[in-house]
Amino acid sequence: MPDTALVPERHPAHLVETRRDSATVWQGRFLSLHRDRVALPDGCEAERVYVHHPGAVMIVPILADGRLVVERQYRYPVQRAMIEFPAGKLDDSESSFGCAERELREETGYLADEWARAGLLHPAIGYSDELIEIWFARGLRMGERRLDEGEFLDVLAVSPADLLEAVPRGEVTDGKTLAALLWWQNADAGHWPLAWRPAEAWRAAASVAGSAP
Repeated sequence: MPDTALVPERHPAHLVETRRDSATVWQGRFLSLHRDRVALPDGCEAERVYVHHPGAVMIVPILADGRLVVERQYRYPVQRAMIEFPAGKLDDSESSFGCAERELREETGYLADEWARAGLLHPAIGYSDELIEIWFARGLRMGERRLDEGEFLDVLAVSPADLLEAVPRGEVTDGKTLAALLWWQNADAGHWPLAWRPAEAWRAAASVAGSAP
């Protein structure tokens, strides 16, 4: 009989693979490709190739009327424009909140008075160690958008119902955006409460964490 209990165990001994050695195959501006030799639970060895990512954030911005702010951006690997929540990678020594606040401002022009950290997302566990932190933002105020050089995107404000209805039509297929919609649904229904704090409080907490030895 299969085990039906969902046990939150991260390192079960009968499943863990142990690194024996590692080599960097390719180093890019922020991504790198690695090839590791690992020992399997049965004592055999195998090769694991994966992409190292510095980490990222995604923001679910909520307008006063309940609409959600999303972006439409062309993604070259899939050769199509995608509907996504604002997101971006962490810069060196940047806090998760600092990245979230910066990316929201740069990509959409919005600043938020209140923020809530929702949780974590591993978007590509089969070939990357990328980790995305999910943030919610409200009390939005329009500021100045500052896109990166070579970055082109549209900013849209859509109702949650319209965004959800676009999923089965195949118009929203980005994995992180689908995960954020799941989180929004449960938070909106009161099943997954969010701990909202003023932006100033998050900045202060990030500053204290950054100053720790």
